[in-house]
Amino acid sequence: MAESGTPQQAHSWHLGTAAARKRVPGPHGRPFAELFQHGTLQVEIYAPRGSDDQQPHALDELYVVISGAGEFQRGQEKVSFVPGDLLFVPAGIEHRFVRFSPDFATWVIFYGPEGGEGA
Repeated sequence: MAESGTPQQAHSWHLGTAAARKRVPGPHGRPFAELFQHGTLQVEIYAPRGSDDQQPHALDELYVVISGAGEFQRGQEKVSFVPGDLLFVPAGIEHRFVRFSPDFATWVIFYGPEGGEGA
């Protein structure tokens, strides 16, 4: 998801869901789009289709589900999710959306130092 380099900056402090959804797929057909950055805070929208092949990230992250439902796996644990749910993943932990509806989309919020706040 988040890559090195500077993501495109939002033009204001307001991020609307409809406008964010129009940014996916992102560059090169990626299932996410970088929306905002301020200090260590990075905000993206993520909407994979079919499968989720993401790898562990260097920063702590939060997902806030916008739409859709399914199952999320973090390490060996699995939970069901629905719109409005919040999912936390510490830096470096294997995780993915293992089953999700075709309308699935989520905000992704990365923050803190590399290695996570618990490092």
